[in-house]
Formats: sequence, C-alpha cells, structure tokens
Amino acid sequence: MDDVLVVGGAGYIGSHMVALLHHKGLRVTTLDDLSSGYRDAVKFGEFVQGDMGDAHLVRALIRERSISTIIHLAGSICVAESIRHPSLYYLNNSAKSLGLAAAASDEGVKRFIFSSTAAVYGNPIELPLDERHPKHPVNPYGRSKWLVEQALPDFEAAYGMQYMTFRYFNASGANPELGLGERHEPETHLIPSALHAALGKRGCLMINGTDWGTPDGTCVRDFLHVQDLCEAHYLGYRALMGGCRSGAFNLGTGRGYSVREVVDTSSAVTKCEIPIAYGPRRPGDPPSLVANPDAAMTKLGWRPRQSDLRSIIEDAWLWEQYRAGGIPLEQLLRDHKAA
Repeated sequence: MDDVLVVGGAGYIGSHMVALLHHKGLRVTTLDDLSSGYRDAVKFGEFVQGDMGDAHLVRALIRERSISTIIHLAGSICVAESIRHPSLYYLNNSAKSLGLAAAASDEGVKRFIFSSTAAVYGNPIELPLDERHPKHPVNPYGRSKWLVEQALPDFEAAYGMQYMTFRYFNASGANPELGLGERHEPETHLIPSALHAALGKRGCLMINGTDWGTPDGTCVRDFLHVQDLCEAHYLGYRALMGGCRSGAFNLGTGRGYSVREVVDTSSAVTKCEIPIAYGPRRPGDPPSLVANPDAAMTKLGWRPRQSDLRSIIEDAWLWEQYRAGGIPLEQLLRDHKAA
C-alpha cells in the first residue's frame, strides 16, 4: 500500500481528494495549516496541522510515514486578491511550493502532483484551450502557479522526482453524502454564490458584463465536478506508478456554460428565483474559457462522468442546504433520490 501526503487536504478540493484516496485503499496523511481549510473536512487518514513552508516538518513527515507521493493542493486562489496582494501569492503559491518540492526531492519522494490553473494561459488565442497554448498569465495568481510549473521539469532532471501538473478550469459541485463542499470566506465562485443568493445568505448575485461576444452576452466557463477532478489526480498517480512520463494536463469538460445558463439552472434546481444585479466587466476576464481535455482522456483514461451542469448544481445545492441547517442530511439525500 502506498503512502500519500495531501498538502491542503482540509480545503475544498483537498478534502474530496483525501476521501477518494482512502476509498481507493491508500494510506493518506493530510498536512494543512487551516488558514482556509477546516479540520472537520478531513474525514479519513491522519491529520497534521502545519505550514507546508516548514521544511523541517515536511521532511519529518516524509521520513516518519515513508511518503512516496505528494499531492499538492494548497495555495491561494483568488485572482482579485492576487492583484491587491501579489506578495501573498508569490509566497504561498511559488516560494512555499518550491520549498515543498525541494524538501520532497531531498527526502527521495518519487512523485509530486501539483494543482495548477487555467490562468497560466492568460487570454485565450483559440478555443478550446489545449496544453500547447502559449502561457501568458495576466495576473499574479496565474504567474505564481506558472513559476512552479516551469521549475518541476528541472527538479525531475536533477533529482529524478516525477511530476504531474493539472490545470484546473472551474472546479465545482460537492459530495453531499460525505458532507463535503465549498466553504470559502468570502465566497467568490459563481455556483455557490448563486445558491447563497437563493438561500437569502447574500443579496443579489452580481453578473459582471452582459456585452461579451458570447451567445447571451455573459462570460462562458467550463465547469468540472470536484469528484471528476479528484479522479483525474488518482489516475495521474496511477499513470506515474505505471511508468507514464511526467507532464501537464488540462482538467475540464470541453463544454462551456454561460453565467446566465448557470443562473437559470440554479433557479430550476432550487425552485427559487435568484436575485441578480448587473455590473461592469471585470478587468482580465476573458469572454470564454473552455478546456480541451483530450490529453488527459487519451493518456490517463480519464472521463468527467459527473460534470453535466445540473448534476454539479444539484450536489452543490444539497451541500448548501445542509450547511444552512434545519434539515438533516439524511432527509435531504432521501428527498433528492425520491424526486
């Protein structure tokens, strides 16, 4: 049985990753400083609270637990915040990630799986985006991730540590059966923001720009269920175990949905009219951002099986109702299955 360290395992994606690895039969240890994660989200394996930038702690964990694979899911993720506070992003996403990779390679870790972002591409020249698209990130968030991506091949050449990089598009959805979902403070992602508006937890959902060059004038994005995203990481791990070469892969569906489509589907799922306000375009927002996921499908055998928009929103809605309280999770799940 392999021993895996999930860095950031108390976060949104990390908590789902820990659960999936456990169910696949792997021994999992989570390292998280809980700056944006939650201890109760780590449902399986061992938990260690600490900073991934603490090289002494990381080395000790690797030695004590015979860690052979690190899945690095920690980091700062808000584009707007990265523009206001670039130093935070270059510290958390670049410097600490490289320190983590250095500690891992020094201790003989064989595999390093890194969560990156579609923001490394910048403004799309052509769609859908494949991995060969030029990398011209337009904000500190994207640049902080791209710095790490560029370093990992050097680590492999010098130290023999294989890597796999996954460029996320829009991770969404939840695992309501396990009581896992998005908990960002503040929440900036579209789907949970729409559902919060439906629940009355926020005022209006802001739509930024209605004059984009898209079919309905609102931005188009590629939404991927968090369970499908985690499955890709597991398949990437298995591929490296089986002799696959290191590389980078897009994780998306190849199908884009507009902001209006998300709002309409959210209204249909919640049976609530979602209050909307309209604002100006946000600087740096591309009109459309859609992945070409063919490489991950071909080389890893991956398929996004849960990522139709309605399924994503249904799972997220069950999670948000559970968080809001008042109705037991078991009843919510029963009612959903009976509907």
